[in-house]
Amino acid sequence: MQTVLLTGFEPFDQDPVNPSWEAVRQLDGVQFAEDVQIVARRLPCAFATAPECLVQLISELRPAMVIATGLAPGRSEISLERVAININDARIPDNLGYQPIDTLVVADGPAAYFSTLPIKAMVKAVRESGVAASVSQTAGTFVCNQVFYRLQHLLAGSQVRSGFIHVPDQSLMALSSLVDGLRVAVSVAWNTPVDVREVGGQVS
Repeated sequence: MQTVLLTGFEPFDQDPVNPSWEAVRQLDGVQFAEDVQIVARRLPCAFATAPECLVQLISELRPAMVIATGLAPGRSEISLERVAININDARIPDNLGYQPIDTLVVADGPAAYFSTLPIKAMVKAVRESGVAASVSQTAGTFVCNQVFYRLQHLLAGSQVRSGFIHVPDQSLMALSSLVDGLRVAVSVAWNTPVDVREVGGQVS
């Protein structure tokens, strides 16, 4: 059985729940192909521990694909992230009270990594399922971007495709819609070797 590792984050910034984990946990164990199963795990919302936790999970599970998810407050769509940048610049402290400003995610690492997922095909399919989705050009500069960058750095040059999805909070998208959208996104990511070519950019 091949594994798709799907991660979400614990709550942060005094929120009681994090919809990324609430949605992902409902997909744990889902088998969307004859020999492919989703394994869902929760990451801490902390610069010091989240990447190491992800590295450990990848080492233990040896997944064939990895998709990390996180909350993007204020966004109303499922956001398929295009690029992770090599910078930590936290607007608020993380759950351990750490607030890095203008530090590198990986010393001597490249300025950025692109997702290796077919993000435009995923957006197209999620929209066609009735759930709002878009390509996002920024994963921010908080723990989500750090995890995204470390994920791409770790798997660079390997055959394991990976990327990051930001989700809205539950005041802007029902949890059931979020779960359905992620289910479609994961399935399309697995079954689409080459991304579609269509508009996904933004003016600003």
